[in-house]
Amino acid sequence: MCGIQVLVARSEDEFDDTQWGRLTTANSRRGPDAHNELTIQAAQATIRLGAHVLHLRGHQTQVQPIVDQDSGDILCWNGEVFDGLDVGDQNDGLLLMAEIQRQNMEVFSRIEGPYAFVFLDRAHSRLWFARDYLGRRSLLMKQDGALVITSVADSVEGWIELSANKIFCMDLNSFTITVHERQGIPKVSQAIDHSLVMDVECSSLGNFPEISRWQPMIDQFKHELMSAIATRVASIPYREAHQARVGLLFSGGVDCITIAALLTKILPQSEPIELFNVAFENPRLATQCSDAPDRKTGLQGWQELCQIDPLRPWRFVEVDVPYRDVIEHQDHIRQLLVPSNSVMDMSIGMALWFASRGHGKLVCKDQSTPYVGKSRVLLLGMGADEQLGGYSRHRSAWDSGGWERLGSEIDLDVQRIATRNLGRDDRVISDNSKEARFPFLAANVVKFLSQTPLHYKMDMRYPRGIGEKLLLRLLAYQLGLVQASTLAKRAIQFGARTAKMQSGKSRGQDML
Repeated sequence: MCGIQVLVARSEDEFDDTQWGRLTTANSRRGPDAHNELTIQAAQATIRLGAHVLHLRGHQTQVQPIVDQDSGDILCWNGEVFDGLDVGDQNDGLLLMAEIQRQNMEVFSRIEGPYAFVFLDRAHSRLWFARDYLGRRSLLMKQDGALVITSVADSVEGWIELSANKIFCMDLNSFTITVHERQGIPKVSQAIDHSLVMDVECSSLGNFPEISRWQPMIDQFKHELMSAIATRVASIPYREAHQARVGLLFSGGVDCITIAALLTKILPQSEPIELFNVAFENPRLATQCSDAPDRKTGLQGWQELCQIDPLRPWRFVEVDVPYRDVIEHQDHIRQLLVPSNSVMDMSIGMALWFASRGHGKLVCKDQSTPYVGKSRVLLLGMGADEQLGGYSRHRSAWDSGGWERLGSEIDLDVQRIATRNLGRDDRVISDNSKEARFPFLAANVVKFLSQTPLHYKMDMRYPRGIGEKLLLRLLAYQLGLVQASTLAKRAIQFGARTAKMQSGKSRGQDML
């Protein structure tokens, strides 16, 4: 992973060194392991490129920007190639440079993984830049005389987040930008096999339906999700003996705990897994961190994980955030959100930033000790709600229009994943020199869920905590997560208690 910053102007006189310094400071927190800058002349443009590297792949840290000595081409790469290119233990940026030179932008139609990049094609005097089609990495742009491209903004005004379903190209002679459309997310199947949509019946599993007719889908879903998790943790280098390489932002909810239960089947038995559970003091509600709903379900989930794999060193980290810490860091977090700027963005961003920082207490039986998280890769459950019917609006769609309306709502949510909040989440989490990875948004998982008939994934005839994300809940139950499998969804800002920390009438959609 890295932080990218690029400035394109007609002459070096147009460079704003003060702004460049601010961008360097902001991006350096994303990539503390290596940093380099280049200033070059290309056609009619003067270009300054900077990159900051967080070493997560290969045996040695690869300094960026990557420069091809023969052609003079330059690549700034913030991403991970998980499929479509045989990377192994090599650095994916170096291999990708060669593939771009051989196939141009066509290579991005076949690689899988989160990314943002800037590529300078010296021979054709073009600057290419884009994000992956799901928008899992941040890349912002601002044009005010010079063109500025960056992973994270240095100010509030003027920034836009690049559309994820496009590749952008600047002609360095005319300074015009052309936009190239590309294939997006597959359409969600609207198929319903009415012979299988039976009357709602409870079974020996308590409130769950009879599981046998779901079993083939559960098995396939487990296979696809486990494959996605395994791919996302395979190449992480060991930095210290007996230290965690992988962590989860952990509320105890069904999304994150299912990832944890599959992860423990993949990593070596002796390797610790960090579970970061964040909770806030809320002065408006007069509640302490220990009162937060996510703290209670997190502890419950940790205990379930210890039961299904008692030999695993599970490291449950209580990240307690007193209100004074909120006041101290809120301006910094607000800057990371840009161009997102709603009250809800702030509530969610606050929870993600403190949780990913990982400063807390390690809980062990009846005692706790101060602890700072070691893992640089964090697995998150984003994407499960959109694909499996986890939001309250999905139940409302069912209530108003049955299967047809529900299917349309699910397809709409899946198609707009790339336009929602993954770029924001990347900016917030990466500020702590951590990389977020999203198994539910792996291409194989998205493809499987898009092709799976609706009634296997959700059934709103069942009550809240059962009907939504039904396929995931059945998988969790079979993994031994009995209590977590029936927990109803709770948004992070309410579970961690970051919403409405002060008195007032502000709503989530209000601007900051």
